[in-house]
Amino acid sequence: MQYKLPERIRRRLPKYYVFVLTVVFMFSFCVINVYASNTTGTSGAADIWTKAHTLIVDTYNAIVGISTVLAALMSAIAVLGAKLSNNQHKVDQAWDWLRRIWIAWAIINGIGAFIAWVTPLFDGLHTLT
Repeated sequence: MQYKLPERIRRRLPKYYVFVLTVVFMFSFCVINVYASNTTGTSGAADIWTKAHTLIVDTYNAIVGISTVLAALMSAIAVLGAKLSNNQHKVDQAWDWLRRIWIAWAIINGIGAFIAWVTPLFDGLHTLT
């Protein structure tokens, strides 16, 4: 005896099939090849902690750069909104947004300053004895 799918599922089966293939296809583009490296070029051998530190510093520098550019752009837009507005409520909202932008930028940069301050305190604790 052959099993038959319900009619509503049989009608939607091509859509399900296309959806599953699309998801698999999209995941195949998200695959990243990772190659281990035990040297940093001419400076000699590097361990996982050196690589992790380099990766974190580079990533954080990119985040700080992007946040600084975005904070400057959004600050300019907030100031223009405050100066060109004809309604006091909109002016107050623009100054509130400007304050929020500056606070968020200070927090993002403060995290980096805190990590730079704390990192020397833990120097040498990542080794196994």
